Amino acid sequence: MDEIKKLQTIIDNSKSIVFFGGAGVSTASGLKDFRSKDGIYNMKFDYPPEEILSHHFFMNNTKEFFKFYKDMLCTKNIKPNIIHTYLVDLEKINKLKAIITQNIDYLHTLAGSKKVLELHGNINRNYCTKCNKFYDGEYVFKSNDIPRCKCSGIIKPDVVLYEEGLDDEVVSEAIYYISNADTLIIAGTSLCVYPAAGLIRYFKGKNLVIINKDTTTYDSIANLVINDDLKNVFSKLKI
Repeated sequence: MDEIKKLQTIIDNSKSIVFFGGAGVSTASGLKDFRSKDGIYNMKFDYPPEEILSHHFFMNNTKEFFKFYKDMLCTKNIKPNIIHTYLVDLEKINKLKAIITQNIDYLHTLAGSKKVLELHGNINRNYCTKCNKFYDGEYVFKSNDIPRCKCSGIIKPDVVLYEEGLDDEVVSEAIYYISNADTLIIAGTSLCVYPAAGLIRYFKGKNLVIINKDTTTYDSIANLVINDDLKNVFSKLKI
């Protein structure tokens, strides 16, 4: 039995699946990832991308932050792919209990998934730092220079920057779903970003599946490892 058939059997026999996804889920829609050789972190900018996406840079170099943010993180014309739609269908038959994602692109929700836990926030939520008024992503990406509220406050994307902590409620909910899953499918992530990757230690179920082009440090404890393109894998799965 090949690896994808093994995964299909696991899914068919599972009652409580949690999907934990990273950048590889989004690259299938045409977005750039961060850490690969062609990723954003290996591109040349006036400042290192890791510094630009930090809290102190947002506060002290706001104009430069938004120049990078609008150029590199806008998802206009980016659509959900077969991975997103498969997960929607898996949720509809009540096998998939939650999606836990490190991505900020909002594509899981756009595809129609209901239970999406966004560890690092998402670009469609933005708040005025002065009055806390909500603004959607379109408002921010279409704004000139630094996006500002009617009250003159700077609008900040609701994404977790370096030096900022994860949302405690989201983390607690993620731990709950991982702890109660019989199958945890990890896909499109190198599992090197903490504290997000550390959530895996709460899994006590039967099947740990890792799908990623490259190896990860967690491969040795997984029941099934598939080193393949995610679109190829999910295009062969059935509900």
